[in-house]
Amino acid sequence: MNVIASVILIASLLSTILALVSFWLPHLNPDYDKLSPYECGFDPLGTARLPFSLRFFLIAILFLLFDLEIALLLPIPWADQMADPTLTFLWAVSVLALLTLGLAYEWLQGGLEWAE
Repeated sequence: MNVIASVILIASLLSTILALVSFWLPHLNPDYDKLSPYECGFDPLGTARLPFSLRFFLIAILFLLFDLEIALLLPIPWADQMADPTLTFLWAVSVLALLTLGLAYEWLQGGLEWAE
């Protein structure tokens, strides 16, 4: 019981210290760009009709697609405990193969090239 109490005490003390330091440090060196509500790289006073690269959206969609892949493949370790896990592994391999083929297609078409 003494070990559990000491672990809880150390964890709460460390988290309290880190929370206080994280609230205290930003006040020492405020940055105008970080304090502005528009820290996305656009000029907040300029025109809103600037052309925007569609390649940014392609990279963002690919990131979301591969982020979703992680969520789809998350239950695979638990499928190992089933009586016949081959169907689950077959689905996982097919999802990975489809995503790999799609990535190879985008790469060969030049869709991942940032500069033209």
